[in-house]
Amino acid sequence: MNKDKSAQMFAIRLSFAFGVVMLIIKWYAYYLTGSSAILSDAVESIIHIIGVGFAVFSMWYSFQPADEEHTYGHQKISYFSAGFEGALIILAAVYIIYISIKRLIVGVEISNLDQGVLFTFIASVINLILGVYLVWKGKKTNSIILVANGKHVLTDSWTSFGVVGGLLLTWLSGWHPFDPIVAIAAALNILWSGGKLVRQSIGGLMDEGDKNLAGSIKKILDKETLSKGLEYHLLRFRKSGNIVWIEFHLLLPKGILLEDAHKIATELESTIKNNLNSQVNIITHLEPLEIHDELHTELHK
Repeated sequence: MNKDKSAQMFAIRLSFAFGVVMLIIKWYAYYLTGSSAILSDAVESIIHIIGVGFAVFSMWYSFQPADEEHTYGHQKISYFSAGFEGALIILAAVYIIYISIKRLIVGVEISNLDQGVLFTFIASVINLILGVYLVWKGKKTNSIILVANGKHVLTDSWTSFGVVGGLLLTWLSGWHPFDPIVAIAAALNILWSGGKLVRQSIGGLMDEGDKNLAGSIKKILDKETLSKGLEYHLLRFRKSGNIVWIEFHLLLPKGILLEDAHKIATELESTIKNNLNSQVNIITHLEPLEIHDELHTELHK
């Protein structure tokens, strides 16, 4: 396993370990207070643990080499991981809203708010630091799983800070309905986060285009083909987890030797790979420039 893969596995395992710690802290805070807002935070932590557990497996599986059943490798499980975590987050949000509305109707009882605020604040700060680290490491190593998990942790952190604010309002005002109202607001934020993860997952599975990546590839191809007096067309690309797959037709002068054409194509592919911050696989289809249209017309008669 190379350095980046080892760093990614370490980061996701670290996320899982801290997730367990956060779960203990938040459920203890809920045990002390009976707060709906803290319950919303604690339930989200359970979802986080399940999601990170699947992310650990997904990351390990995505690193497995291509085989006869998966000739393009196993990277697309990254999108399943993000979608699975997003779906769990949505379920948690719906549960929190249900519990909070029920408590608004039947009444709210809260105790030990000072201790609950303290424990929730500590969990918020730890999650903030962890989330920033995971997103940074994910972008640095080009890991969709780490970035998605880091954003989830950051969402959890902002939710926790919101819960702290709501608990302080409840504590200072003595008006207990503040607690389930804040829980509902936190749940709506969690719902939005889960929806975005599911949307990202669907986009990846459907090979949705990336405008920034498309611009980078075209910029490199335009520059290199222009300097060599060549042309290209039918550019296509897709992302599969951490890997970018690129295909295009390269138009070369008529009568060029095969070895020369191969050398030009290889140099062009190397330039693209060296200028993209990703693992890249490229398939180049070579065609004669001068009689390209004529040949295609004959082949499609």
